[in-house]
Amino acid sequence: MTRRRPPTRRRTRRPSKRRQQRDAQLVGFLMVAAALITLVVMVVNWLLAHWWVLLVALVLAVLAGVGWLYNRQQQARWEAVRAQGLRYALSDLDALHYATFEEAVRDLMRRDGCRDAQRVGGGGDRGADVKATDPLGRRWVIQCKHRRHGARGAAVGTPDLQVLNGTARPVHGADVAVIVTNGRVTAPAVDFARQQRLHVVDRQTLAVWASGSRPLWELLRAVPPPRRPTSLS
Repeated sequence: MTRRRPPTRRRTRRPSKRRQQRDAQLVGFLMVAAALITLVVMVVNWLLAHWWVLLVALVLAVLAGVGWLYNRQQQARWEAVRAQGLRYALSDLDALHYATFEEAVRDLMRRDGCRDAQRVGGGGDRGADVKATDPLGRRWVIQCKHRRHGARGAAVGTPDLQVLNGTARPVHGADVAVIVTNGRVTAPAVDFARQQRLHVVDRQTLAVWASGSRPLWELLRAVPPPRRPTSLS
């Protein structure tokens, strides 16, 4: 007689660990969502019962916004007053760090009405330390050369002007390309600047500009005409 083999039992597959993790995450998410919804409902019900709290919070928010706006306006007024009275002596400029010298040139441009004047000098500045747009619409690109020893420092030479000439207009879109230094400028550099329609602010011109109230474009020769007619033109 042949014996019958007992029927094989099918093994029930257990859910994989990944599926168990997903289920646990889903349960946790549902629990957190339910808790948040419950909390929101409780807060809304409490605020409806205490509506005056919302009114007080709104009033405080309005007062805070008014205070913030007032402080901004006061700060802008003080900045305008400071800019109008901004003056530098050559000795003050000589004592500056080169980065602070660039900031001083930026502030002088702002004093002259270039509201968007900004310092962009640093690594990879491609020959531009300060950029600004004057009230007549002209775009200024300025390269700053600070000399710690002033007139006794190394003179600004033609290579410095060549860098400015190579990037000011094609790269930065300058209408007026300027190099500013508290030191000396060599005669060949001055000739090169004249040939390439560049402007040089040497130590003497810088002294007049920094210690007075005349804008830089009134101290330089052959500055391009205004881009747009204004009350200043």
